[in-house]
Amino acid sequence: MSTTATVVLHGFTGSAAAMTPLTSRLPDPVLALDLPGHGLGPVSDSPNDYTMAAAVAGVISATSHLGRFALVGYSLGGRVALHFALAHPDRVGSLALIGVRAGVDDPDERAERIAADEALADRIESEGIEWFADFWADQPLFATQRSRLLPEQQAEIRAQRLACDPRGLAHSLRGLGAGAVEPIGCRLGELSIPCALIVGADDAKFVDIAQKMAAEIPQAVVCLIPDAGHATHLEAPDPTAAAVIQCVSS
Repeated sequence: MSTTATVVLHGFTGSAAAMTPLTSRLPDPVLALDLPGHGLGPVSDSPNDYTMAAAVAGVISATSHLGRFALVGYSLGGRVALHFALAHPDRVGSLALIGVRAGVDDPDERAERIAADEALADRIESEGIEWFADFWADQPLFATQRSRLLPEQQAEIRAQRLACDPRGLAHSLRGLGAGAVEPIGCRLGELSIPCALIVGADDAKFVDIAQKMAAEIPQAVVCLIPDAGHATHLEAPDPTAAAVIQCVSS
């Protein structure tokens, strides 16, 4: 078994702790990080702290004691992982991406997404975290969780969201949302490391995205996780961890 460290990045509304269903199944050493606006750290009100450059710099700082490592990212964390791997190819030995898109290429779609995220950020700030926790859980993207996760698991996810600082989430949407971040689909061919594109078989939109990304990445494989939607690490943690371990060992 390789002793390469694995660094794990969470999704929007998540935290390092929220990735425990996955990290607890990975071989040590594992380092899960909090992204800007998330977790237990202080919340800045400077827009400069919520850019992709700032997120990548945070990963650099937190991993300065590591050599070359395996990088895992879910959703928002996957976007950060992609940008990190392209900016610092010497630091990343393999890449595992769960439910990830490389950005929004179409200008009209991107403008719509930026406007939608700005409007949602405003509502988070005005309505508060309890409103948002209910709103976010009701998104179609997470419909499979309502039928597949136990009530106590759903309650834990809700508690994690309620612990978020609404200002941090709003700032993250404005600066690190899918529309706000520069699309990098045109650069996927630069990745020269093993890459696992992990996607729930019931997450049709992202299955299509993963297949298109795999066609651009030289060493990519699509890992379809049965009976899972967007957050495979929550709905099917064992096969998700197995896919990550296989990628790290490649």
